Amino acid sequence: MLLASLGAILAQAQTKNPPRGPIFQHDLPDVNIHNWAITAVQVDYAPGGKSNAHRHPGITIAYVLEGEIASKVGDDAEQTYATGQMWIETPNQLHAVSRNASDTKPAKLLAILLAEKGRALTTPA
Repeated sequence: MLLASLGAILAQAQTKNPPRGPIFQHDLPDVNIHNWAITAVQVDYAPGGKSNAHRHPGITIAYVLEGEIASKVGDDAEQTYATGQMWIETPNQLHAVSRNASDTKPAKLLAILLAEKGRALTTPA
């Protein structure tokens, strides 16, 4: 059920000519997802916009809908993701950088958050 929901959300986010085969693959952490829920939110960044450093209690999967997003999660180097690219955040990883890579164009991402029901989905770092 969870994977079917995730697949439906991502299918809606695909472009007119979706790529063939997987566009993203990553091992999942060893977590028990009993009493968890899935939430999808669109994050809009104005040109030069950014989010403060934060953490998520569960698993977060991000998919760039428009523009380019600069992101630094955990110990990984900062990376810029373009439309159609994705990344994953494991439980409580520090998301130190999340910003629009452009000072002139807007950017959007779809964040799919899987977390225990009733918990805050984002906490300041």
